Amino acid sequence: METLTLETKDGIALLTLNRPEVLNSINMAFIADMREAVAKVAQDSASRVLLITGAGRGFCAGADLAAQGQRENGMSIGEGVAHGMTTGFNPMMRELYALPKPIVSAVNGVAAGGGVGLALAADIAIAAKSASFVQVFGPRLGLIPDLGCTWHLPRLVGRARALGLAMTGEKLPAETAAEWGLIWKCVADDALMDEAMAVATKLAKGPTTAFAQIRKAIDAAGNNGFSEQLDYERDVQGVLGDHPNFAEGVKAFLTKREPEFKA
Repeated sequence: METLTLETKDGIALLTLNRPEVLNSINMAFIADMREAVAKVAQDSASRVLLITGAGRGFCAGADLAAQGQRENGMSIGEGVAHGMTTGFNPMMRELYALPKPIVSAVNGVAAGGGVGLALAADIAIAAKSASFVQVFGPRLGLIPDLGCTWHLPRLVGRARALGLAMTGEKLPAETAAEWGLIWKCVADDALMDEAMAVATKLAKGPTTAFAQIRKAIDAAGNNGFSEQLDYERDVQGVLGDHPNFAEGVKAFLTKREPEFKA
C-alpha cells in the first residue's frame, strides 16, 4: 500500500496515514489502500483493535483537491463529486464504521474537512494538544460537511456548536474539543502515542465482540425511544449472554482474577 502503512503487534493493528507531503489528504489511491487495510484487519484474528494516526505534522487534511477523481463522460463537476463519493469515499467510511473491532484515532496536528470525519469514525478519539479540528467545507468550498461529519457533529457537540463549526470554519483546538465532548481526551503532544497505545492495549485485551455491539447500541439509541432501547438491549444481551466471553467474565469475577477474552 503506497499511501499508508499497517503493522500488527500484540493485538493492535497500527494504521498510519502516509502522505505527509500533502497532510495525508485523501485521493483515490488512499481510498483503495484504506479499504484494503480495513478488510485485512477485519479478517485477521490477531488484530483485536485498529489504531489510526497520521505521519508527519498533520492527521488528515481531507480530500486532495489537487487530485480529484476522473468524471464519466457528460458528468458535470457536481455529478463527478457525487460519483466519487458513491464509488469511493462513502464505501470507505461505511466499511470503517462497520469494522467489528474497536477503533482508536490518535490525532496529531490538524484534522480538516473529511479528516474530521475520519478521526470521529473512531470509537475513542485522542488528540495531541497542538491538534485542531476544522470544517472547511462551507466557508471555503461552498459545500456541506461530508464523510459522516453531519452525523457525528450534532450528536457529539449539539446543533448550535455543529452549525457554528460548519458555517464559520473556525479551528477548534483539541483542548476545547475534549471539553465539548467531540473527542475522548486531549494530551500533551509527546504523550499522544503512549496514551493511544495504552488505550488500544486495554481494548485489545477486552471482549471484541461486545465492543462492536456497544458501538451499535449507543448509535441506535439516537433513533429509539426509551422503551424501544430497552428492548434493543434485551435482544443483544440475549445473544451476548450465550457467547463464551460472558461465561469467562463471570468466572473471572467470582474467582477474583482478570478475564481472558478470546474474541
